[in-house]
Amino acid sequence: MERVIDLHLKNLSFDHCPDRRSKSESNKWRRYPADVLPMWVADMDCLSAPSIQQALKERVEHGVFGYGRPLPGLYELLCKRMETKYDWKVDPSWIRFSAGVIVAVNQIIDAVSENGDAVLVQTPAYPPLLETPGCRKLECILSPLVSDHNGRFEIDFEILEKSITDRTRFFLFCNPHNPTGRVFTRSELEKLAEICLRHNLIILSDEIHQDIVYSDHKHIPIASLDKEIEQRTITISSASKTYNIAGLKCAYAIIPNKELQSAYDNGGKGLVDSVNVLGLTATEEAFRSGDGWLKDCLGYLKNNRNYLINEINKIKGIQVFAPEGTFLAWLDCSELMLGSSPAEFFLMNAKIAFNDGATFGDGYSNFVRMNFGCSFEILKNAIAAMKAALDAL
Repeated sequence: MERVIDLHLKNLSFDHCPDRRSKSESNKWRRYPADVLPMWVADMDCLSAPSIQQALKERVEHGVFGYGRPLPGLYELLCKRMETKYDWKVDPSWIRFSAGVIVAVNQIIDAVSENGDAVLVQTPAYPPLLETPGCRKLECILSPLVSDHNGRFEIDFEILEKSITDRTRFFLFCNPHNPTGRVFTRSELEKLAEICLRHNLIILSDEIHQDIVYSDHKHIPIASLDKEIEQRTITISSASKTYNIAGLKCAYAIIPNKELQSAYDNGGKGLVDSVNVLGLTATEEAFRSGDGWLKDCLGYLKNNRNYLINEINKIKGIQVFAPEGTFLAWLDCSELMLGSSPAEFFLMNAKIAFNDGATFGDGYSNFVRMNFGCSFEILKNAIAAMKAALDAL
């Protein structure tokens, strides 16, 4: 099946990305040998929006790179964005900028937790979220999502609530979900909110993929449901995934609760709390002018997603659910019966680097996470290499 692509997408920067392996510091492209296609870490192989590049060029030409702080315009743009896109009125005083989502998660847990507290995490989970409780010397309680016969992962609310103990203080939530690609519905979010309120949990909601959502689905910040859950939620996000600026290290936390604001601020004392000045520049420009570029990017990603789903589901032994958001696909390779991890098999035999499912929690060693935020040519070559490696068995 050849991909059908709109004419206006043909020149999108995915197809004109410069060499990332030899001409940049790319972790994605330099971790593995030159004959390996990197389909793992979640950044995209595309040029950032021209307006972001121009804003960065002008900032670099300024020539001074001392400590920075967000300008008022960035707060205004973020508040306007939340209201326009998600119907959530955010007060500028709620916003705290950070070097990264995981940095902010760890800072609030450090500030609020006490000895003996536990953190609830749904699996499969982004590995740094799994690692956070242990790094903070807290108990990590795992509550698995369940998949239906089509490979679509859903929340089993009975399992989730039974996982909560009297020591559980935090719920680490991820929506849109990494790695499954789910975008949780309002009904699901309302049930989650009821459970968290009933057990007095603080929700730390990682919503970094919030803008990468495909048609027929809608991202809803869990904090936007009502004022009560808003006061129990810290929403953490960034422009980094959406606009491919992860290396510029700029994220934000939205903290409506004044006590949690104070705890977060106090928890940052003694830490380097400055955000990368170029990250601030790029984020502000992304929020100001990036929507047109994002629309084209989503069109390209959707075409890639559709091609991937169609071709992967032709491979006997692999099942994949079409992600509702993100540029990540969660491939179930259980029926291949490889005798080794699929990630290792495809690395050795197809020269493709995926994320190993085992790092996303117990019970996922037969899964791999595949990044399709790449050119169509790379995606097509990767899938062809997978098929060839399996045909050679």
